[in-house]
Amino acid sequence: MARVFFSTSLQQLTGGLEECEIEASTVRELFAQLEDRFPGIREQLASAAVAIDGDVVPGALLERLEPGSEVHFLPAISGG
Repeated sequence: MARVFFSTSLQQLTGGLEECEIEASTVRELFAQLEDRFPGIREQLASAAVAIDGDVVPGALLERLEPGSEVHFLPAISGG
């Protein structure tokens, strides 16, 4: 199972949950399962960077998850 950590902004969609464990073999599968559990979260995740075991992974949807992987979603930062 992957251990998923939610930023403060995502916690609004998780009912205040800071982390959870999800059985998924890829990030794409993880997104689908999170959407089933927390409707509406997928839209927010689409703009977030994904860090797996401490490494930010560009284009992470096909990235494989190992048992015990830690996944963090980092909100997009806009500047100007």
